[in-house]
Amino acid sequence: MGLIENPKTYTGRDLETIFFRPMFTGANAEELGIRVLYNMPVPTTIQLWSPQSTILKEYSGGWTGGDSANRMQKTIDMSKIKAEASFSAESYFQQVYELIVGRADVNLDDLTGTELEQAETEMFRKAIAENLRVLMWIGDKGAMNYANINGFLTLAYTYADETDLPVVDVAEAPSKDNILDIFKRMWQSASPELKALKSEGHLAFYVTSDVCDAYEEYLDSCGSDGAYTDLLSGRRELTYHGIKIVDMGISQYMPLPYNDQSTHCLLTDSRNLALAVNTADMPGSEVRMWYNPDEMENRQRATFLVGAEILDENLLVLARFEQSA
Repeated sequence: MGLIENPKTYTGRDLETIFFRPMFTGANAEELGIRVLYNMPVPTTIQLWSPQSTILKEYSGGWTGGDSANRMQKTIDMSKIKAEASFSAESYFQQVYELIVGRADVNLDDLTGTELEQAETEMFRKAIAENLRVLMWIGDKGAMNYANINGFLTLAYTYADETDLPVVDVAEAPSKDNILDIFKRMWQSASPELKALKSEGHLAFYVTSDVCDAYEEYLDSCGSDGAYTDLLSGRRELTYHGIKIVDMGISQYMPLPYNDQSTHCLLTDSRNLALAVNTADMPGSEVRMWYNPDEMENRQRATFLVGAEILDENLLVLARFEQSA
């Protein structure tokens, strides 16, 4: 255990480039399916711009111009959080060793400290990334678990109660018989501004697994050659009229109904859902890994700021399943 017992601490630039930035840039950010803001200044304020709709006017003398764009800004509430994990020395080494064995380029007769450190870092980084993904969806400051921040679902239901956000009430659980009607009603309820964004390719239905299952059952029942092929080979991606259907992957984290419901469905633009992570503006932000000889266990800790926000509630449609609980 000599090499793994060496303490490792990431702060400052190393914290950003080695540990956090790989989770929230490139393909990793795209896999989340939402907008990721990393190390924006705190307080994190987003400027939303839209072009002026009446900038073209009849030619005449004198000045008749104004601002070329309309601006709205929204501040993302950031919260201090930490992640901690501990493992017995034996089980910890086995988990890290398993990651190393899975790599084809590793010489198992010459495991350097760098390779062990990479495996150790990757294991902790994946755990944090998965918990952040769940937190951004079902986080609720008033709940027992995942109470660090208010996630997108909590924000959506809050805005539905406080604003004129379009809400489609559904009296039954999703099934192959009503799923098309649900999607159709949500699209019809969308604001003209949201519908206008369809051509840009970022619209998506964010749903729980039972909604995906109901839609796939409907597609399987269509009786076409394409449906038969998909039934055999599976579907890599679900879409409705060109709009992606994205499984939020949260059903396994909700053993009890969330917000009195077990089924959830949002229609919005992926750029309208923002997850903000900051490791630069919180004093003491760090990732630390060390061995505790008193308890004979390896420990890991990360501290940073995180927040989530729906930037424009006018670009959102919520389906409320009254009988899904």
